Amino acid sequence: MSDISSDSGSGGISRRDALKAGGGAAAVVMGGGVLAACGSKSSATNASSTADSASPATGRIKKGGIISLGVAGGGAADTIDPAKANVDADLARTYNLYDPLLQRDPDYKRALILAEEIEPGPGAKTFTIRLRDGVEFHNGKTLSADDLLYTWKRILDPKFANAAKAQLALVDMKRTRKLDKRTVRVQLKAANIGFPDNLVGSYTRVVPEGYDPKSPVGTGPFKFKSFKAGDRSTFVRNENYHLGEVHVDELHIIDIPDPSARVNALIGGQLNVIASLPAAQVQGVKANPKLRVLTGETGSWQPITMRTDQAPFNDVRVTEAFKLIIDRKQIIEQALNGYGAVANDTYARYDVPTDGKIPQREQDLEKAKSLLKAAGQSGLTVEFVTAPVYVGLVEAAQVFAQQAKGAGVNIKIRKVDAGTFFGPNYLKWRLAQDYWASNAFIAQSDVAVGPEAPFNETHFDDPKFYSLLSEIKRELDDTKRNEMILEAKRYIHDRSGYIIWGFSNSIDAYSAELVGLRPSKYGVPLGNYGFASVGFAA
Repeated sequence: MSDISSDSGSGGISRRDALKAGGGAAAVVMGGGVLAACGSKSSATNASSTADSASPATGRIKKGGIISLGVAGGGAADTIDPAKANVDADLARTYNLYDPLLQRDPDYKRALILAEEIEPGPGAKTFTIRLRDGVEFHNGKTLSADDLLYTWKRILDPKFANAAKAQLALVDMKRTRKLDKRTVRVQLKAANIGFPDNLVGSYTRVVPEGYDPKSPVGTGPFKFKSFKAGDRSTFVRNENYHLGEVHVDELHIIDIPDPSARVNALIGGQLNVIASLPAAQVQGVKANPKLRVLTGETGSWQPITMRTDQAPFNDVRVTEAFKLIIDRKQIIEQALNGYGAVANDTYARYDVPTDGKIPQREQDLEKAKSLLKAAGQSGLTVEFVTAPVYVGLVEAAQVFAQQAKGAGVNIKIRKVDAGTFFGPNYLKWRLAQDYWASNAFIAQSDVAVGPEAPFNETHFDDPKFYSLLSEIKRELDDTKRNEMILEAKRYIHDRSGYIIWGFSNSIDAYSAELVGLRPSKYGVPLGNYGFASVGFAA
């Protein structure tokens, strides 16, 4: 890539990450190697909406009202700290309290939010970040370079356990400098043309100097009012939001792990919007004239994960056999009710597409049995850990277990709750599942399969792949780098412990009274939880 404003070949990722929608004031200016923001302050409203039934999406929005949002997941480990956000309930909070430097908008295009400009230096070993002028935190403090440096130092503090460290692992803080009150010169330990997109999402959202998660302050469209882990949180409108008017008075985010309970609360009027509508309940919601269904094609993926450092999955013949056992179309039809697209054991759907370049892996039970026999694993029995942490995960596990019988494999389903799944044994399960948003290849690899990946759920370890990934980060030419990414995708397809069977559509539901909701290709519910753009029809 000759300039970092290109939308191919690099990208950002935060675990269970999302981008707050409604960044209408920021746009990416192509050319010159610079990401630049157009304008200073404009309406954050995006009135277009994609719904499965008629909606007042293009109507006028009145000011006022309370949005009550029901989200999946949540529990005693809930957090309001962006650096530690994990489950969807955390993301819904952090996306509305804090802003990132840049984000992927619902159309998967890069947009600058707190940054006015991001410019790479020679060889992509340095980046200059210029912050927007006049942005205020909820406490009235003006955003400055000191706040950005504080945010990063806090994340990188060895005493502070958080999920954001991987995004900033390459930053050399000792050589990173404040140039003036709005400008920071970032020094990297090694070249990485994809570094700016490591700043996308929830984890690295900017907090002020002296930040206290017990009394959180950000620059986002909503200000903190109250928070009770495992229950609910309340936020009020930021009257001085730098991207424009926020429509509603309050946003209430309520943890409801059970999907049927979320749907019933929406139907009963206790909620006016819910995230992650089960595909099996789409038709029932559509039949209600007071409700709408919001769907969108995404690059979100829910892999089956095999630990490649433990038997039987430390044998590539076994991992290949399991990839051949799966009938991808059947899982999409049965687990997602058809709301998805077939994948081919590679991630980063919108970043260097592989259509026609890597042969589609199809179910082949006879070859799977042959590989298992050669590996001495005929009649294999293995436990499969699943949890209702994302739409369709449990159903996908059940369908896969049935399919595996055709290859003589006995899969014993162990269903646990979200707290157990993401508890001490998370990343230790031998055969399990997970879910990721739609991200670009470089940053997705860094956090999932790279040499210092914090979420290496397959325990992938391959020096040849690491060398190739390092070369990709140093390559500034678009065409050459994309060719290298395609090669790396082939490597993941052939040798990783991921079974990436499909890309799921986003499916959410809301009251017909609401205006401004839109789906996101990123794969995070409700247009990246973009409630700055949402209000009640006038």
